Amino acid sequence: MDTGDAFDPNCPTRLVLDRIGDKWSVLVLLSLADGSMRFTELRNRIGGVTPKVLTQTLRAMEGDGLLTRKVFAEVPPRVEYTLTELGHSLHGPVAAVTHWAEQNIGRIMESRAALDHTR
Repeated sequence: MDTGDAFDPNCPTRLVLDRIGDKWSVLVLLSLADGSMRFTELRNRIGGVTPKVLTQTLRAMEGDGLLTRKVFAEVPPRVEYTLTELGHSLHGPVAAVTHWAEQNIGRIMESRAALDHTR
């Protein structure tokens, strides 16, 4: 299958949309856009993510082909994560959505507050 149909409930495209709709995946992708990072660097850059959730996110993104994990034979072992070509191709759209969210968060929060006030 070369293309998908996101409106087909059986299409695996929905799994991809779940991945790119996940805040931790988005933040990992944005963090790795400028180069490789180690686990602790990623965790510190992202903030608020538990080691368990970051590990799950990195494994899932590696499984999807969005990043690679390279282990260096050192003591202690060093592990670096790097975006693949596929991961880099996703950066532009994700960065655009992130920029939109940052530019419009004030309006969104005002709308939420107004709706909460009427309930």
